[in-house]
Amino acid sequence: MSPTVLRIGAFRLFFFSREEPRLHVHVSHSEGEAKFWLEPTFSLANNTGLPSHILNEAEQLVRHHQQEIVDAWYRHFSD
Repeated sequence: MSPTVLRIGAFRLFFFSREEPRLHVHVSHSEGEAKFWLEPTFSLANNTGLPSHILNEAEQLVRHHQQEIVDAWYRHFSD
């Protein structure tokens, strides 16, 4: 299961339900996918195929919507 948190333009932000407990989000785009750690500090976990300008846009989206993502994480994983 991979619940979608947000869809913004060409981006889909989502989690995998049974991946790992550390708070993070995946960002999918037609060019590729990235994963960002949200705790303990914000950082790029990995990038597969996203060119730097799209990766930068993805990072800005995650930073801008970080609290929404964190709230969705705790709602999803508290069940």
